[in-house]
Amino acid sequence: MAKCAFIGLGIMGYPMAGHLVAKGHEVCVYNRSAAKAEAWRKQHGGRTASTPAEAAKGAEFVFLCVGNDDDIRSVAYGDDGALAGLGKGCVLVDHTTASADIARELEQEAKAAGKHFMDAPVSGGQAGAENGLLTVMCGGEQAVFDRAKPVIDSYARAVTLMGPAGAGQLTKMVNQLCIAGLLQGLSEAINFGCRAGLDMEKVIAVISKGAAQSWQMENRAATMVQDKFDFGFPVQWMRKDLKICMEEANRNGALLPVTALIDQLYHQVERAGGKRWDTSSLIHNLRLVD
Repeated sequence: MAKCAFIGLGIMGYPMAGHLVAKGHEVCVYNRSAAKAEAWRKQHGGRTASTPAEAAKGAEFVFLCVGNDDDIRSVAYGDDGALAGLGKGCVLVDHTTASADIARELEQEAKAAGKHFMDAPVSGGQAGAENGLLTVMCGGEQAVFDRAKPVIDSYARAVTLMGPAGAGQLTKMVNQLCIAGLLQGLSEAINFGCRAGLDMEKVIAVISKGAAQSWQMENRAATMVQDKFDFGFPVQWMRKDLKICMEEANRNGALLPVTALIDQLYHQVERAGGKRWDTSSLIHNLRLVD
């Protein structure tokens, strides 16, 4: 069993840190909202800390799950940051969906301090985090991955090393590009079927057994038909992720014409008040058309 620190107790980090305790690991948590950290402690046990550095002190592994590149820097660097508290030879694992640049930067900073780093963004959403069934895409050295994987297995069903630092984040970008395209296609298909007068529950039951099948269809089609979006992965987070994808594409020369369009369609959802709606709410735009 490992001594761990978990920094960032949002809708993903809160249950992920809980799974570590359930698997017998010793866990200290830090969250910008101390009340959230205290609520976690009361529910799961473990300890709380007043700074990331305090949480990291004595930990073999420190896990981050925050918002974006700037949030990562705010909890990783400085006298109160996780790297300052982390001991020599110990491992910082970043589960945030962020840029490949910040992953490479953190690896360099960790190495310079005699410590280790691995980027490890996750896929599976809130349900995956709560059920301990996340898919984790890792970037880093094989030896670091081999040390961290048994601990990450506490909340994951698949943990894979994709390449050097940054490769995990690049893989997550591919994941998000696929999801965005699938959801727009699913939105158009469901809207078409509804306007054609079809029983969409029957339609989905039939086509989900064939080539059209996808995780999004199985888990979101029913709620899309019902206009229910008050759950799941928020639109504002997807737009953050798509921005990262498009910035990386500008560097590597990849063309993302459909992604750019879908980003603007998500912007329309935000303007309609759907910033916190699930990403399947793309269908809302189509229902506004007479």
